[in-house]
Amino acid sequence: MVTLRAAIFAALFFLSALAAVLPSATQAQDITLRSRDGAIELSGTLLGFDGEFYRIDTDYGELTVDGTGVRCIGVGCPSLTDFVADLTISGSGTIGDVLLPALIESFALRNGLRAQRETGSETGFSYTLSDGSDGRTVGRFRLRIGTTDSGFADLLDGRADMVMALREIRPEEEEAAQQAGVGNLSHANRSHVLALDALVPVAAHGNPVDTISPADLAGVLAGRITNWQALGGPDAPVTVHLRNAGSGLAQGMADQLLRPSSVDLRAGVVRHDSNAALARAVADDPFGIGIASHSEIGPARAMVLTGDCGFRLRATSRNIKTEDYPLTAPMFLYTPARRLPALARDFLAFTRSDAAQPVIRRAGFVDQAPEEIPLDLQGDRLANAIAVARGEDGLRRLRDMTRTLGELRRLSISFRFEPGSIRLDAQSRSNVGRLASALETGRHDNRRLVFVGFSDGQGPHDANLAIAAERAETVRRAVTDAAETADFDRIDISTLAYGEALPMACDDSEWGREANRRVEVWLR
Repeated sequence: MVTLRAAIFAALFFLSALAAVLPSATQAQDITLRSRDGAIELSGTLLGFDGEFYRIDTDYGELTVDGTGVRCIGVGCPSLTDFVADLTISGSGTIGDVLLPALIESFALRNGLRAQRETGSETGFSYTLSDGSDGRTVGRFRLRIGTTDSGFADLLDGRADMVMALREIRPEEEEAAQQAGVGNLSHANRSHVLALDALVPVAAHGNPVDTISPADLAGVLAGRITNWQALGGPDAPVTVHLRNAGSGLAQGMADQLLRPSSVDLRAGVVRHDSNAALARAVADDPFGIGIASHSEIGPARAMVLTGDCGFRLRATSRNIKTEDYPLTAPMFLYTPARRLPALARDFLAFTRSDAAQPVIRRAGFVDQAPEEIPLDLQGDRLANAIAVARGEDGLRRLRDMTRTLGELRRLSISFRFEPGSIRLDAQSRSNVGRLASALETGRHDNRRLVFVGFSDGQGPHDANLAIAAERAETVRRAVTDAAETADFDRIDISTLAYGEALPMACDDSEWGREANRRVEVWLR
C-alpha cells in the first residue's frame, strides 16, 4: 500500500533535487495538499512557496508540488492570487549600496512596476514593488548590507536568498553550503556575474611614485618593502591602507596578490569600513598606499602596474572588461539550488540583459556589453610585443599576426584560466554564457569569429604555439557546446594560435605569465 501511494504521489509531485534552506518561523507550519478530485492528500510542514510551487517536508521526504494541481488546507496556506515575492539579498556593501538599487529600480521601471525604497535597520533597507496600474504589491527586495563573508553566512543560516559577493566562493564555504542543504554553489548556474570591478593600487596625488610592479606591491603588503625609497620615492615609511578583513575587496587582494607570492599580510595595516573611507584616507596620507576599488578611487590617485620589461597596465574600463588589466574583481550574485519566485528569476534575467548594461555603467561599474576594438586602438599592445619579440623570427611572426588580425576586430571578451588549472576563471565562465547567448540570438550571423590562443614566453616557440592552440580549441568547444540552439551554418567559427607573440605583461613573474595565457575573440 505504501509503495502504491508513493507511486501515485510520484505521478503528481516530483522530488526536489534542490536542497532547501532552513524554514523561517512563518513558514514552518503544517498544511495539507489535496488533489482537485479529493482522491489524494499529502500532509507535511510547509518549507516555502514561490507563487507557483509549494515546497513541503513529508513522510516521503521533501517534495516540490505544483500549486495548480492541488488545494491547500490549513492556517499556514499562502495565497495563490495575492502572493508577494519576498527576497532577501545579503552581502557586499559595494554591490548593495549602489549597484543593486540601480538595477532594482530599472527592472521595476521596465516592467511597469513602482519601486518604493524603505529604510530598515542600520544594516539594510528594502524595496517594495507594486503594480503600476492597481497599486497591488507584487514583491519585496530586502537588502542586508555587510560583507561578502556575512552574505554567505546569512545564506547558510537561511536568512538570505542571494549573496552579493566580491570574490568567488571558497572551498570551506562550498562544503558548508552542501552540509546546510543549499546545494553546490560552485556550479556555473549558482553564480551570476553582475558587473566588473578591479583592485587598484592608489596613493596620494603628491606622492612622486606613480607606478608599481605586482611583485613590489606584494612586497609592500607583506612588509618586505617598508620605505618609499625602495620604490623610487622619498625616504619615508610606507603606510598600508586596506578594507576591513571581512570585505570581498580585502579578500580578493589576498587571493590575487599575497597567495601567489606565498606571503602573509604585514602587521600594522590601517583598516577602513568602506571604500570611500579608504580612498579619502590614502589621499590625505602623503606616505600611504592602498588597494582600492576601481569604482571608488575618489580623491586618491591610481597607480599604474608595470614590470621590469617596461610594460604599463592601467585600470581602464576597457582593460578591465577584456581582463587585460590583471587584478579584475567580478561582482557576483550567488543563488541557492532551489526554485526562486518568478519575480526573482525575472530580475536575474534582467541583470544579464543588454538593457542592464547602461544601468551598470551609470552606477560607476564596468559593464559586460561586448565592444569591438579595431587593431589601430591597440597600439600599446603592439608596442609591447615589438619590444620583447625574439629576434628576426619573433618579428616575422609578429608581422604575420598583425597582417591576419588587421582584417579583424577584437571583441572585448577574453578567456583566462585559473592558476595551474585548465578550468576557466570566474569572469571567463560568465563570458562563455554571454558569447553562447549572442550566437543563439544570431548576433554574429554571417560573420567570421576566431578564437585566438596566446601563451607566456617560457619555453620554445613550437611548444608555446601548441599550448595556445589547445587553449583556443578548449574555449571554442565550451562556447559552441553552450550555444545549444545556435545555427552554426550561419557563422564561420575557427581557431588560431600565436603563442607568446602578443604578451600583456612581463614574463619575469608568475603573475605576468598568468596574464599572458589567454584566448581572445576576433571578428570580421
